Amino acid sequence: MRRAIITGSFDPVTAGHEDLIRRAAALFDTVTVVVLANAEKPSGMFHPADRLRFVEETVAGIPNADAAMWPGLTSDIARQLGAKFLVRGARSGSDFDYEYDLAFIMKRFDPELETVILPARPELSMISSTYVRELFKYGSPLEGSVPDACLDDMRETYARTHRE
Repeated sequence: MRRAIITGSFDPVTAGHEDLIRRAAALFDTVTVVVLANAEKPSGMFHPADRLRFVEETVAGIPNADAAMWPGLTSDIARQLGAKFLVRGARSGSDFDYEYDLAFIMKRFDPELETVILPARPELSMISSTYVRELFKYGSPLEGSVPDACLDDMRETYARTHRE
């Protein structure tokens, strides 16, 4: 069985993430989307439990995909799940360069973990979690930028947790 993981902070999950998950699910027997805590990033717009719930709602319609949360290293969760593939997305050449370098770093932690980099579809290449957080901040429409499956929940959670 070919098992893959997709990792990230998913703060929040975007339409680009959803596309990456669906494409990976077509390539691998199982795909686990892992919400990681990233010490390099600020605490985030959404609580990690909310991020996990949004990802769970996103993957609910993908039969061979599931979601998990992990507080540690990607290599450790890959080993625990028996995943031999790490799927990453690249929206641009600079994203690819970053992911390419990261793939070599990952090999130091787990020589058996192969990184697969999928280029973003052009129509989704400008959507990032940072962009979506800006949409939230200014009350802009979110349709097409986040997965439909979690859009209402995401709006409600934002309204509840970001009252002024």
